[in-house]
Amino acid sequence: MPDPTDAADAEPQLPVGVGPWPGGPDAWPDDPRYDRDLLEHGDRRNVIDRYRYWTMAAIVADLDEKRHPFHVAIENWQHDMNIGSIVRSANAFGAAEVHIIGKRRWNRRGAMVTDRYQHVRHHEDVAAFAAWADAAGLPILAIDNVDGSVPVDRADLPERCVLLFGQEGPGLSPEALAAASGVLEITQYGSTRSINASAAAAVVMYEWCRRYA
Repeated sequence: MPDPTDAADAEPQLPVGVGPWPGGPDAWPDDPRYDRDLLEHGDRRNVIDRYRYWTMAAIVADLDEKRHPFHVAIENWQHDMNIGSIVRSANAFGAAEVHIIGKRRWNRRGAMVTDRYQHVRHHEDVAAFAAWADAAGLPILAIDNVDGSVPVDRADLPERCVLLFGQEGPGLSPEALAAASGVLEITQYGSTRSINASAAAAVVMYEWCRRYA
């Protein structure tokens, strides 16, 4: 039976973000980047302090000036629940763009609204995606623990590239592996054969940022 004192002793849940701008409308900053509704009612979004009270358009415009030159691509044949989390990580690490290959619809819950700030592009299939990457002059680096893959911490990781991730479980399709100019893996030390797709994406994006950001 739960202890009735638990609720009373629990730490109060503090509100996320900030409240209305102190001082009221007369003290509001004269800057077009600020959203008047947020200034009046507060900003409870999951954004860094620099972007408090900014409009969404202003945040995206500012991010566009500093995005990194790596892209992230995900195969989407099974409505993978990890796609949203990968989009969120791509936003956190400043990816130029996220590419969804296959089904257009994907579960956005894991993105935690970051897809509004992150550019997301759809490709009908691997062939269309590979054609886009070739036209953009971006090498495709597949992430999968298959024969011949190179540990990402020792691999030649170009500054301009596309990091391609597969579905949870089956990994990348044969077509995706064939389209890649190289295959990277994450070194593991336990008993499981693979790690969660969104966790793998975060590890590889961090490795890119460790070298170049």
